[in-house]
Amino acid sequence: MGKKKFLTWSLLLLLLVSTALFGCSSDDGSEEGESEGGSTEEKTLIFGRGGDSVSLDPIAVTDGESFKVTKNIFDTLVNFGEQDTEIEPGLASEWTPSEDGLTYTFQLQEGVKFHDGTDFNAEAVVKNFERWAAGDGEKFPYYGSMFGGYGDDEGHVIESVEATGDYEVVFTLKRPQAPFLKNLAMSPFAIASPTAVEEAGDSFGDNPVGTGPFKFVEWKRNDTITIEKFDDYWVDGEPKLDQVVFRAIPDNSARLNALLSGEIDLADGITPSDAGTIEGDDNLQLFERPSMNVGYLGMTVTREPFDDPKVRQAVNHAIDKQAIVDAFFEGRAEVAKNPIPPVISGYNDSIEDYEYSPEKAKELLAEAGLSDGFDMELYAMPVPRPYMPDGQKVAEAIQKNLADVGINAKIVSFEWATYLEKAANGEADAFLLGWTGDNGDADNFLYALLDQDNVGTNNYTYYENQELHDLLIKAQSEVDEDVRNDLYMQAQEIIHEDAPWVPLAHSTPLLAGGKNVMNFKAHPTGSDKLASVDLE
Repeated sequence: MGKKKFLTWSLLLLLLVSTALFGCSSDDGSEEGESEGGSTEEKTLIFGRGGDSVSLDPIAVTDGESFKVTKNIFDTLVNFGEQDTEIEPGLASEWTPSEDGLTYTFQLQEGVKFHDGTDFNAEAVVKNFERWAAGDGEKFPYYGSMFGGYGDDEGHVIESVEATGDYEVVFTLKRPQAPFLKNLAMSPFAIASPTAVEEAGDSFGDNPVGTGPFKFVEWKRNDTITIEKFDDYWVDGEPKLDQVVFRAIPDNSARLNALLSGEIDLADGITPSDAGTIEGDDNLQLFERPSMNVGYLGMTVTREPFDDPKVRQAVNHAIDKQAIVDAFFEGRAEVAKNPIPPVISGYNDSIEDYEYSPEKAKELLAEAGLSDGFDMELYAMPVPRPYMPDGQKVAEAIQKNLADVGINAKIVSFEWATYLEKAANGEADAFLLGWTGDNGDADNFLYALLDQDNVGTNNYTYYENQELHDLLIKAQSEVDEDVRNDLYMQAQEIIHEDAPWVPLAHSTPLLAGGKNVMNFKAHPTGSDKLASVDLE
């Protein structure tokens, strides 16, 4: 490296350090740079989180860490409420469904620009949906999960998407889909710049271009992602911040220490046992994310001996869920018995959970011809998740429970993206994972995670049941809410009996931030839009 280049890098490093320190000390009250009517200091918020993103192309991923960033780079046609899943205008200012529920006509916002300077219009919407529909479960896993397939697939709900004017789009469906609008509001279905997609090709996930409040600047893998204010953002007065840096700090204690020392402004994945520390510090504030999640142990039903329902039921009896919740959630979670949380319409509270009973577990294992137990691999998450703040410790507790009934579980783990890929490929005997609802509908849990249409995408257990599938499709197409709820209750009875999961907990995820962080509102979906967040 030449000396001139070395000096250039040194200056750049100094500038970056200065910028980072500047962002964390935006409340230092310095008079320099202030003008009449307010400060001209740049405001950089550093958001500490447990893991890195997988991709910044929202349609290509299913993980919350990716959506946490893309939510701020892209917009969707319709939005959720500030802290709920009620539907509000987004890139579409209004919409009209037909009486038979088969067509939706959207009027789009005018004058909206993508970050690359191209226009957002009806044709851009059409091209996004054409791109997604031409994909498959490997490229765009969430599209198939929510719209029943791709292209000419029999189950594909969307018949066509047509531009009927510069700012008018008509969706025609093959059958009514009750959660259709909620699906459109989900992070993966954000609208990307068709020009940027074409130019970047397969590397669009490294060069994302949307219409959102912030535009992409830089991604240092497993370290930071930087986004900066989009001056031409179409919502007046937003964003408030000049820059946001998402910093990956996998270790919970290290992330908390970074918050305490002022290295970061916001911290996701606060361990429940650390809540008291936050609440006792006058310089910090604690945020509770509205609970809409489930943490679970999945068993890959295509792998022996988990292809036997009796073995899966035995594992359900073997695990002391209450002890796990008491030990690792500090009272900020409730034991789960269903794959959906109680806040979701259609929750079946009449389900009788598998009681913790090592003796019953042994009996079932004996009936399955496994009275001597068996060896298995147990995947433990390498990063904290909202539904499970410390997957490693939960795995150790489960390992001990399983040992008590003769099952020898070897705990293994991988880097987060690899972990998800291997689990999705069916390579795990059993794995810890979870789900934060993306649209507040039972369909987003039961169909997305446990229907046979989604094996290998969001259905990591490879569980298939035709009767369940028929119920879930019927529920999707049913517009009467009471009838839908009854169908979902029936679906939970089938899932309980087949037992592809051990539902573990519904948590109340915690975040923390400095007192100078203003207007931050944690969203139940886990994807927080930071457009209105400010720093004092």
